Amino acid sequence: MTKPRPRAPSLDADEAMRMLELFDGAVHRFSGQLDELESAIGMYVLGRHVGWKVLYLVHTKKTVAKYEAILGIKVREAFDEAGPESNRSLGFLAAQAFSNFWKVVSGAQKLDIAREQRRTLK
Repeated sequence: MTKPRPRAPSLDADEAMRMLELFDGAVHRFSGQLDELESAIGMYVLGRHVGWKVLYLVHTKKTVAKYEAILGIKVREAFDEAGPESNRSLGFLAAQAFSNFWKVVSGAQKLDIAREQRRTLK
C-alpha cells in the first residue's frame, strides 16, 4: 500500500475567491505575450505545492521577478519556503546539502545534477 502524499492546504471559499481575483486582476492589467501571463499563473499554482525555494530553483531570479510583477505579488510572501510537495523536487533535495541556498540559486555553488534535473519532480 502506498503512503498518501501531503497536499497543499485546501482553500476555503474566501481564499479561493482571493486567488481568482489575483488571476483576474493579472489578466486585466496584463499587456504582452500571453505565454508569460500563463506561465506566471502556473508558477503561482505550483508555488502553493512546492514553496518559493523550488520556484527559485526552477526559474531564474529575473523570471521570478517578471512573474511577480505580472501577478502583483512577492513569492517569498505568498508561499512558504517549502511546500508539501517540495521534497519531490530533485533540485530542492540536492540544494539542501548546502548551507547557502542563494549561492545555489546564483550558480556560485554547483549542484551535482543537470539543470534539467533541477526541474524534475519525482
